Amino acid sequence: MIFGEAIEQAKNGKKITRSGWNGKDMFVVYQKGYPNGIPCNKQTADTFGYAEGDLFKCRPYLQMRCADGTHQMWVASQSDILEEDWEIVGRNGRE
Repeated sequence: MIFGEAIEQAKNGKKITRSGWNGKDMFVVYQKGYPNGIPCNKQTADTFGYAEGDLFKCRPYLQMRCADGTHQMWVASQSDILEEDWEIVGRNGRE
């Protein structure tokens, strides 16, 4: 599927991946963010100069599960956007 279709699937709660990615078990999810805010933890407070527990508002974002099992915010590369090998991840791998 194309990137636009994959993003719509992610917005509907699906995990998406590319068959062309080399890393095992990598996928992207859509995070709705915290438009009304969430109390920030110490690390976030220290980084931004807030008090721990202050409301921290976040816009929606994409998050990736990396091959090593860690997670990070994710921005698509030009290659990712133009490829047509996007897939939905099922419970036991790609659908």
